[in-house]
Amino acid sequence: MSADVLAGLDWATTTHAVCIVDVTGRVLERFEVNHDRDGLAELLRRLARFGTRVRIAIERPSGVVVDALVEAGHQVFPIHPNAVKASRPRYRSHGAKSDASDAYLLADLLRTDGHRWTPLQPQSDSIGALRALVRARDDLVTARIALANQLRTTLEAFWPGAARIFAAVDSPIAMAFLRRYPTPAKATRLSETQLRRFLRAQHDSGRRAAAQLLARLRAAALGRASVLTSAAMADVVLAMVAVLEPLVAQLAALTRRIEAFVQSLPDGQIVMSFPRAGRVCAAQILAEMGDVRERYPNDDRLAAEAGVVPLTYESGKRRCVGFRWACNHRLRRAITTLADNSRHANLWARGIYSAARQRGCDHPHAIRILARAWLRVLWRAWFDHKPYDPQLHLGAIKVANQGG
Repeated sequence: MSADVLAGLDWATTTHAVCIVDVTGRVLERFEVNHDRDGLAELLRRLARFGTRVRIAIERPSGVVVDALVEAGHQVFPIHPNAVKASRPRYRSHGAKSDASDAYLLADLLRTDGHRWTPLQPQSDSIGALRALVRARDDLVTARIALANQLRTTLEAFWPGAARIFAAVDSPIAMAFLRRYPTPAKATRLSETQLRRFLRAQHDSGRRAAAQLLARLRAAALGRASVLTSAAMADVVLAMVAVLEPLVAQLAALTRRIEAFVQSLPDGQIVMSFPRAGRVCAAQILAEMGDVRERYPNDDRLAAEAGVVPLTYESGKRRCVGFRWACNHRLRRAITTLADNSRHANLWARGIYSAARQRGCDHPHAIRILARAWLRVLWRAWFDHKPYDPQLHLGAIKVANQGG
């Protein structure tokens, strides 16, 4: 019976609207379920009445609901929200939107245009674990940067020297310095000997001499905050440091966990074999690519998912090329990071980047062009389960140039 019915699920934070139709578009059932354990159990129970492999359209490719549906054996078809938005005029002339109507729209789109989409293939447990670690780290890095910027802005307002004595205000040594000297008054009598003793206690590398750091501290503009304001600002600084220190420590621990994990995966070794891929960047790429080869049958599909190819708009004599906004933004950040790093270690990559700049492309555009070129190679290595071989790569380029 599952082959004769289709379902649309409009995902929401608290409740999900579901619509089930037959192959003619006739509504068989509508219902809502809560986004909790009982609600998901109710969803699976009611879908089971129509078969064990129901085709279900939904606007998101991941999440608890999607995982539950896939594990239950149903076919889940993720449809991009832009496609749903563009299809609404087919069903109603007004601009109103409701969860129930969107659930029907999704089910009917799957009925009429199902050949345009492919069912979601579940990733391996290893990729699921890696993705959870990498995405959590990325979000924590964003939080760390925001808090570090806030701390730097606070210091610039009443004690600029403390923001500039060390390269990064969120480095362990900078935060230790702020804990000891949260105001200019606390550091008034700081001597070169005391600073040298502090650096030694913090296991500083000694790249910058104590005299240089002290000169940098003294050369900064003097804050003019009053006594009470300075004391209040010191409380603010100490509060931010108290939040930043464990965050930085946990980020370091999470990074080590990711680096060890990606090295243990065969696909991780493949991505890490590329020039300057590193371990964290390789983990970010692999976490978004996954290990289901059928999802990307060619490199064009992967490049579109990564957002490193433009969109072409063509109508009559009018043709324009625009930036691709709808993509996997995490994958784009990771693959462009790889491309940017690679041009410093690979002559071929440096040549593609330089040629793009000479044609008038700005840096981000040139990096996307290089990322697209690397994706062709990366996709082939990933698809064939083989690490990057620079000799094979350069040999193929030479043959192609001779043939041209």
